[in-house]
Amino acid sequence: MRLTVADNSAALSSEMLNCVKYDAGLCTSCTQIQVPYHEQILLKQQAAAQLLAEVAGQQGFEWLPPAKSELAGFRNKAKFVVGGRGGALTLGLVRPDGAPIDLTDCPIQDPRINSAASILLEFLNSTRLSPYSVTEKRGELKFVLVTVSPLGQLLVRFVVRSLRAVRKLAARASTLRESLPEAVTVTVNLLPEHKAVLEGEEELVLWGAELAMQLEDVTLYLLPQSFFQTNTEVAISLYQQAQEWVKQVGPRRVLDLYCGVGGFSLFLAPEAGEVQGVEISAAAVKAARKAARRQRSNARFVAADATKYALQLPPNKRPDLLVVNPPRRGIGTELADWIRESPEIEWVVYSSCNPRSLAADIARLKNFRIESARLFDMFAHTAHAEVAVLLQRQ
Repeated sequence: MRLTVADNSAALSSEMLNCVKYDAGLCTSCTQIQVPYHEQILLKQQAAAQLLAEVAGQQGFEWLPPAKSELAGFRNKAKFVVGGRGGALTLGLVRPDGAPIDLTDCPIQDPRINSAASILLEFLNSTRLSPYSVTEKRGELKFVLVTVSPLGQLLVRFVVRSLRAVRKLAARASTLRESLPEAVTVTVNLLPEHKAVLEGEEELVLWGAELAMQLEDVTLYLLPQSFFQTNTEVAISLYQQAQEWVKQVGPRRVLDLYCGVGGFSLFLAPEAGEVQGVEISAAAVKAARKAARRQRSNARFVAADATKYALQLPPNKRPDLLVVNPPRRGIGTELADWIRESPEIEWVVYSSCNPRSLAADIARLKNFRIESARLFDMFAHTAHAEVAVLLQRQ
């Protein structure tokens, strides 16, 4: 069976996305789906602007036009909870009462994920493995995680409870490989614990090693446990905006903290004399180094804790432009103090998935001012907002 791409034209006929699961009260993840899209963008920008205005004081700064999302088919990854029963499984959600909700037709997911889900469901049913029950603490299949690249290749991960399930999936791997050739990497993650987490530490490879994400002139390599933005087109806009800011500034040395698999570093490298990426995940750094080699980039990468690495840098090794893309909690007091007290750092590009922690960190950087800001709508139909700012030392 080959993948087919569904037609989303009906869903895109207006600024409102139609979703039968939301209308029926079966899935309410898209909390803003009944708000016209232009209003969603306006509300997000207003909320972010208010937060940043409070820390900017009387200083004015430029809000660039927002980077908007497609209304449908924009999610490049899906987390399916396995429900139902052995031989009659579902992929989607499981309600608190145990009732499964099928989400293999979710309109915000890339249609190639939804097409793949039907093949994956047929494969899992053939194993006769049972879904995991949180309340009963028994069963084998927990999640199916799917990521799609711009060229339609797939990274598929099965999260299971025991080695018995691993062996059953491995025994039928050739069948899946034949029916889903778009899956270039397939792994099984072992999560034996009875706790509310997405994955365990042990990842067993059925085939492949990575997923190539082609982003304009840059190709990133995602490993099974790598982080990547959920909206590919908006992620490209984010990287290109940072690239444009760096082109304007012309820094000699760039330090990219929390660099992940190297997105910012590789986009910025052509515009800077020297680029160093820092990421605590050794696997992500390995992937970033591979991307740099293949693209003959001058970006270099090191596996280290971002704050600890920065604090040990001597003055002559500190950057004149710093890039930070931290977790939702932000960069925190220690790193903010170091930035503030390092006169060598003239510019900061700060990308945040949490405008509140972004505003709190900017408030700590008292000797920097906001020059420019932009909203990136990674998560359409929700209240979540990604905001990037360019800061200059005063």
